[in-house]
Amino acid sequence: LCPCLIYGAYIFLPFDAPLLPTVSARLVYTLRCTAFATFPIVLGMIVSGISRLCSSALEPFGELHREMEIHRTYVSQSIHLFILYFFNMAVLATYLPQQLLKLIPLLTGLFAISRLIFWMSYAIGRSFRAFGFSMTFLPLLAMLLWNLYGMFVLEPENLLA
Repeated sequence: LCPCLIYGAYIFLPFDAPLLPTVSARLVYTLRCTAFATFPIVLGMIVSGISRLCSSALEPFGELHREMEIHRTYVSQSIHLFILYFFNMAVLATYLPQQLLKLIPLLTGLFAISRLIFWMSYAIGRSFRAFGFSMTFLPLLAMLLWNLYGMFVLEPENLLA
């Protein structure tokens, strides 16, 4: 489903990436795009704080209710996946040709939407969360494989440069 979504958005959304000839310009563009991927994490932190504030627990740092545990787990997992996403995206931006730089904001949108889908499905039940997690993890795995291919096959002479 993820490749179909990315391909459809790449073909039908009417925007192009700006001309980015240098690696530093590509990294700044990537940093600006990945700032939007933090939206679901910040939203999860806010909801987690509000649910902890509004809970009827006598001890705020004691045993968590299921609702608060869902939000805490979501934020923790999202932060870990965001770190992986950010580093993969930064490396990916250095290897992509100019015409494919449109993928950076598209992958950012997919990451944010898939984290929100994971959060909603995790709140419904633990057995439903695999869809949202796979929409997050499989594009990360594809980016990692492309980055390794780029480092070891396309440009092995620049591996340590």
